[in-house]
Amino acid sequence: MDVKFSFEDGGKTALGHIYRPIAKVTFHSPKVEKAVDVWMVVDTGADYTILPRHISKKLRISFKSDCIKDKTFGVGGNQTIYFYKSKLKATIGSIERKIPIAFFDNNEIPPLLGRLGFLESFDTEFLKTHIVIFKD
Repeated sequence: MDVKFSFEDGGKTALGHIYRPIAKVTFHSPKVEKAVDVWMVVDTGADYTILPRHISKKLRISFKSDCIKDKTFGVGGNQTIYFYKSKLKATIGSIERKIPIAFFDNNEIPPLLGRLGFLESFDTEFLKTHIVIFKD
């Protein structure tokens, strides 16, 4: 079954009107009966799916005992990230995956739905009508 989301309206800029492909992903805590819905930027340029620090707290994931510290490099320079040692259960619409995930060391960067183990597991379409479609 296809899962569709409308792009987010980012407003007007000096170069034109911005629309961002976004998707609601539900992440399931590995430690408690809790799930967290996160609106994420669908980022085909992101190697990893990366969440802000505050989501790790909601999922009860400890950077110290559950993750491996590393660095990632991108357009904004480098960032400290924490790779979760296991795969995390995530759902998008009715589609479920166990995915590799990382967390930013801050809350300033938006959640990014990246390629490795998640975005690349779908046929994904970006329509000129500002719709993103995930096909299982």
